[in-house]
Amino acid sequence: MDMGIKGKRALVCASSKGLGRGCAEALAAEGVDLIINGRNPETLEATAEHIRQHYGVAVLAIAADITTPQGQAAVLEQASDVDILVTNAGGPPPGMWSDWQREDFIAALDANMLTPIALMQAIMPNMIAKGWGRIVNITSGTVKAPIPVLGLSNSARAGLTGFVAGTARQVAPHGVTINNLLPGIHATDRATALDTAVAQEQNISLEAASQQRQATIPAGRYGTAAEFGASCAFLCSQHAGFIVGQNILLDGGAINSTM
Repeated sequence: MDMGIKGKRALVCASSKGLGRGCAEALAAEGVDLIINGRNPETLEATAEHIRQHYGVAVLAIAADITTPQGQAAVLEQASDVDILVTNAGGPPPGMWSDWQREDFIAALDANMLTPIALMQAIMPNMIAKGWGRIVNITSGTVKAPIPVLGLSNSARAGLTGFVAGTARQVAPHGVTINNLLPGIHATDRATALDTAVAQEQNISLEAASQQRQATIPAGRYGTAAEFGASCAFLCSQHAGFIVGQNILLDGGAINSTM
């Protein structure tokens, strides 16, 4: 299927690896020029060069922490007029309710709620002026089924979901869509970190912890960054203009829900 977005420009945050990279590569495969972002300059530039060589699109790499005002300013200097925005940032660490102080919640909100909101507020005016735009926020399956040890993530991403629910309906008349992709466990560094915590808690190997978690997923495996990226590319396509304010699970069936 031709997504109809060749020649568009996209900002994909936290895209040097993992799900962000999967989204960046899927968009590049559709002929979208990219601005990619990450904190590690070497990893980021290696990803940028790989995408340039394999897909033949223009790629601007901006090394910055997108969760800070300075990082946002550096990225937005080049990206305020993009056609597509994919927001993404690593999730906060797991823990118990008794572990977290106010500062922990503020950090989680900054990274996983306030950063994507700031980027949307900065970029949407130009999308509205052009009469077309696509925004995809990478959130989490915990929005639909909270995980107790991920209370920081549960809280921040639920807040972002509430913001998008109202805002998506306000900008839809201008040809701008906002939707959220809710990943379950994918084969990324985040999965490794979560499995490592389980392995340490239960005194088992990392492999055993991973197999234990995969056994809880009806698909019997973790997702891949490539298939996640393909879903993102469709939401960014010309064919997705009637999908507004949705929270779409990509979790292999792990969350047992009809809604």
